Amino acid sequence: MDIIRKKYYWWNKWTGYALIILLFVATPLVTILFKLFASPGGSWSHIANNLLYGYFQNTLLLLLGVAALTFLLGVSTAWLVSNYEFPGRRYFEWLLILPLGFPGYIMAYTYVGILDYTGPIQTFFRNTFDISFKGSLIDIMNLPGAIFILSITLFPYVFLISRSSFLQQSKTMQEASFLLGANRTKTFFKIALPMARPAIVAGIALASMEVLNDYGTVKYFGVNTFTTGIFRAWFSMGDATTAIYLAAILMIFVFLILYLESLQRGNRQYSSVNGLNKPTARIEVSMQKKLLYSAICTIIFLISFLIPFLQLLKWVWLTHEKVVNQEFLTLIYRSFGLAAIAGVLIVIFSVILLYALRLSPFKWVKSITKVATLGYAIPGAVIAVGVMIPLLAFDKWVYDALLSARTAGLFLSGTLFALIFAYIVRFMAVGYNPVEAGFQKIGIHVNEASRLLGVRSTKTLWKIDLPLIKTTLFSGILLVFVDVLKELPLTLILRPFNYQTLATKAFDMATNEMIAESANAAVIIILTGIIPIIFLNQMIKKREL
Repeated sequence: MDIIRKKYYWWNKWTGYALIILLFVATPLVTILFKLFASPGGSWSHIANNLLYGYFQNTLLLLLGVAALTFLLGVSTAWLVSNYEFPGRRYFEWLLILPLGFPGYIMAYTYVGILDYTGPIQTFFRNTFDISFKGSLIDIMNLPGAIFILSITLFPYVFLISRSSFLQQSKTMQEASFLLGANRTKTFFKIALPMARPAIVAGIALASMEVLNDYGTVKYFGVNTFTTGIFRAWFSMGDATTAIYLAAILMIFVFLILYLESLQRGNRQYSSVNGLNKPTARIEVSMQKKLLYSAICTIIFLISFLIPFLQLLKWVWLTHEKVVNQEFLTLIYRSFGLAAIAGVLIVIFSVILLYALRLSPFKWVKSITKVATLGYAIPGAVIAVGVMIPLLAFDKWVYDALLSARTAGLFLSGTLFALIFAYIVRFMAVGYNPVEAGFQKIGIHVNEASRLLGVRSTKTLWKIDLPLIKTTLFSGILLVFVDVLKELPLTLILRPFNYQTLATKAFDMATNEMIAESANAAVIIILTGIIPIIFLNQMIKKREL
């Protein structure tokens, strides 16, 4: 009897469900790994000889440039709002997070419109001072421009994590530094910055993942990276194998970033363990410095959010009567419905994975959950290629085995199933993390008590666990909803023919020189993306208190 119970303990229906989810989610990654052993496509030699070096160079320079600029913007603003009192500080704590709701490709074409000949800046100079410029005021449609655009949209990753780290640092250590004769600048570089290094590197790593995933910005600016190379190989050259080779190289970039982040962190401890961990008190400075700090935060907020957002609102005002019609409302309904379905499915899968881990807390079960949530580190274009290949193979098998040429068609590839499948693989970690936090908060004792009373695991989950974590379930759905709404490269590759979402519609209109008209879809994406940002700020505030 004990042997039977022990077997049931390490193998039950929940671990079976978890394995099925793992097979489902890991399919794209396994597909890419297996396809690497196939012969290169016909266009591989051309790309390897003429384009590959440019892809590598531009991708690396983009990563390094964004890493440096997000570090500068994120760490400096996080240090100011965490350690100094100045006018507007409480507002900047959440205002500086808002750029996260601004997708990079929307920011890109908004700034092109702002700096263009017909933009507000040149119009102001012409009408007020009779000064005209040839072409754009500043040409940002190049690699430095892409670095700038991606940095001002992604620096909040570094700001958020660095700010949280600075708030949790011990006041005692900084006081000791002051007593030893160090000024505030030296204390920052010698004490605060080294202690916050893991958090800062984690923020930069997140920003780097988004850089590798970006397609809209680099495509619009004409910067050739591995992501644009995958699109070119797949759509322009029709060479799936070459697209897979490029996707594999891009995955190497991702795993290298993850490895370097883990390596620099190691087993070092960056927290106080002596019981004297008093929170850092904000420093009162002179009025001149207060105004300087307010000006720095204001300028960064204006550039990274307010100016481009106001420009979008102006375009909406000018074009909404022409754009907002029944077709546009259908587009909103379709996009929201797709995002909601993906969010609900991801949260359901996350609950199954976590419940399997609660009932069978073995290392191999924990490994299943880690692999299942790996997709968020993989760029959308890579996942899209990994999803499309097996679905095309399945459709071909159905065609050859079951159907005649007259009745055959696409059953999975080129359908909404393929798109939702890819969303689940890409954003599983986004929904998984809030659900995991909810399970950790309620602990396992309530679950064990229910089981001791003879209640089955399914009923325990339904009657006990889910009601207790309903808030985190909603948070997981909301976070996935927003990410799906913004996702561009994955949607462009896998969407059904002539199927548009808000993201693809905004991008298509912008690339067709309908920048003002594209603002209507862009504003909806941005306003929706701001909702979880507000919740995130409230969570940080509770930790601070």
